[in-house]
Amino acid sequence: MPVPTRRSLTGTAATALTALLLLTACSGTTRGGDDGTPEPGDAAAPTGSADPDAPLVEGLAVAFLPKQVNNPYFTVARGGGERAVAEFGGSFKEVGPSEASASSQVSYINTLTQQGTDVIAISANDPGAVCGALNSARDAGARVVTFDSDARAECRDVFINQATAEDVARTQIELIAEQIGGAGQIAVLSATPNATNQNTWIALMEEELERPEYADIEIVAVAYGNDEDEKSFQETQGLLRAHPDLAGIISPTTVGLAAAGRYLSGSEYRGRVALTGLGTPNQMREFVHDGTVASFALWNPSDLGYLAAYAGAALASGQLTGAPGETFTAGELGEFTIGADGVIALGPPTVFDAANVDDFDF
Repeated sequence: MPVPTRRSLTGTAATALTALLLLTACSGTTRGGDDGTPEPGDAAAPTGSADPDAPLVEGLAVAFLPKQVNNPYFTVARGGGERAVAEFGGSFKEVGPSEASASSQVSYINTLTQQGTDVIAISANDPGAVCGALNSARDAGARVVTFDSDARAECRDVFINQATAEDVARTQIELIAEQIGGAGQIAVLSATPNATNQNTWIALMEEELERPEYADIEIVAVAYGNDEDEKSFQETQGLLRAHPDLAGIISPTTVGLAAAGRYLSGSEYRGRVALTGLGTPNQMREFVHDGTVASFALWNPSDLGYLAAYAGAALASGQLTGAPGETFTAGELGEFTIGADGVIALGPPTVFDAANVDDFDF
């Protein structure tokens, strides 16, 4: 059962894709025939304006580069990307590091560039560390779509935002406030210290807590589990030891939320310390049913990957340049509009609890 998506979306400040006249790979091979004309599988040469009626090019080479392979969240997103690429007749592959780190993605980007990849869809572990490699890929003709976690705006063509950062932050504060009765100390269990999305959400959660209705709630610590299950488990334990009066934990990362749920479920803190954040129903179902977690939130990561793939294909086919106000159709998800700064938002997060968690399978 898919999470509902919003069809018209906004972002934060304007940018447009720089015009490139020739599409070449780093190895020096030219995409297309000897005369430079595009062939099936070639990304369309960008122009100063988009052609929304241009057909999607068949045979596009699309690569997904998640923060970390074998992460259940990105496995689901990959499935959505694969499904989209099959629909528009491209070829799909996923590459990436086994551990989420700032520099771990650069070598994969360089390899994809050398291979003449048409579309690179990346969830950045660090907004700046990947910039040089991404811009080299763009210079070589690739279209770069970031999803889930953005790079700097000058390093990509569009960003697929899983929801507006404000919606994510607001939802998590509302959930924890409800669960702790509007008062108490809370902590945040994040992913990596440099994760763009995590840091943005945390900053906005702190702003949200400045509202009068949250005057009695205080964030006393932020811990980092590096999107590793065991480290997140240990960090949860450490937070509870360091802050014995802790009333609740927010973990805005699927790995961290599941690990924290596992720790709390088997400890004396189950039912005493509230836990919420961002997680998948399949990961969190048992913790909802055993009373460890009352509610949590997320979007459908399959839809996120699906939208990222279609946005990349639209860019590579000349339907989009990445400028605000441009529209395109993302298969079964319908029409989307590019917002300011090249941001496309999937839609608001969905809240899961005992009443609906069994209705979703991802």
